[in-house]
Amino acid sequence: MGPKLLAWIDERFPLTSTWEAHLSKYYAPKNFNFWYFFGSLALLVLVNQILTGIWLTMSYVPSAEGAFASVEYIMRDVEYGWLLRYLHSTGASAFFVVVYLHMFRALLYGSYRKPRELIWIFGMAIYLALMAEAFMGYLLPWGQMSYWGAQVIISLFGAIPVIGADLQQWIRGDYLISGITLNRFFALHVIALPIVILGLVVMHLVALHEVGSNNPDGVDIKKFKDETGKPLDGIGFHPYYTVKDIVGVVVFLFVFCTVVFFFPEMNGMFLEYANFEPANSLKTPDHIAPVWYFGAFYSILRAIPDKLMGVIGMGGAIAILFVLPWLDRSPVKSWRYKGPFFRINIIVFGIVFMILTWLGTKPATETYTLIARICTVYYFAFFLLMPFYSVMEKTKPVPERVTG
Repeated sequence: MGPKLLAWIDERFPLTSTWEAHLSKYYAPKNFNFWYFFGSLALLVLVNQILTGIWLTMSYVPSAEGAFASVEYIMRDVEYGWLLRYLHSTGASAFFVVVYLHMFRALLYGSYRKPRELIWIFGMAIYLALMAEAFMGYLLPWGQMSYWGAQVIISLFGAIPVIGADLQQWIRGDYLISGITLNRFFALHVIALPIVILGLVVMHLVALHEVGSNNPDGVDIKKFKDETGKPLDGIGFHPYYTVKDIVGVVVFLFVFCTVVFFFPEMNGMFLEYANFEPANSLKTPDHIAPVWYFGAFYSILRAIPDKLMGVIGMGGAIAILFVLPWLDRSPVKSWRYKGPFFRINIIVFGIVFMILTWLGTKPATETYTLIARICTVYYFAFFLLMPFYSVMEKTKPVPERVTG
């Protein structure tokens, strides 16, 4: 772009100042590690989902009579339709993989702590919108598991006293799951929720760039600056981290494409076998289970015997994440400098969450239910007891500057 053209644009649109504020002169800590790849990877997958989703809607028919057949048409007759469908379905699982790892990094290094509480809240709002987006999209293939999975999830709202039955009917748009439900879920999945997610992503990034990025040491790089005002422990996000992120993107794409081309169904975890049968309201699948990324919260729901309390428990498991910045009262942010109790606890928590996720895809046997109840108790104890154990244990001294 020529200098004159750039100057002409800058007089009418803040192109250069925006580039400098958010990339070339946005100073990030110089000690970012492996865990900091997942934010940019989440953006990459979001772009993949939007682009492949647009192309899929060109051949998809959002009606009870035509939805399943249109998916078969995409897979068999549309040129590269099978690839678009697998990129989108695998992308949904990849989205949650990178988002879960991104959230776990925040837990490790205290990225939710002051002054980044709003960044965390925006991030959790994105996560909530993603779950809604995934749930709406889950019904669209109009297969057996899509139909019955939606039936089970929507029926949970019926447990809410007084308004439950009316709320169920309002969500479905009918007295039972029908083409009307499919049509409104399609509209929400394709238009409404993507707009919400994109808006939240922008707010998440603006809030991040306002207060600055956290780092593995959990120290503020703005305290020590040179005579020009540049942080001594900071480097420009571009070109340093844009180039570094390319390495993460290449590795991610190798893994992602391997799944897409060789096992896109992931043995029934990404695409359930029952979903290759058209929806039939008269034939219930032997085992109804959500997609794996809803598994942890579905396990918590099933672990509580009472239906209403199970719904409250499932909702509480998500809601408690929003108040995490005010539960952690440790004098230090990063797990590098916290005591052994917290460090062991955070690892155990990650394992427990994976166990709950796995259990959510399995039948509710007595043994599995018992394990789910133990894990559920630990899940809530990790957060509810945090205000106490986070201040009680001895911490290590935190360096004034990043250690690399």
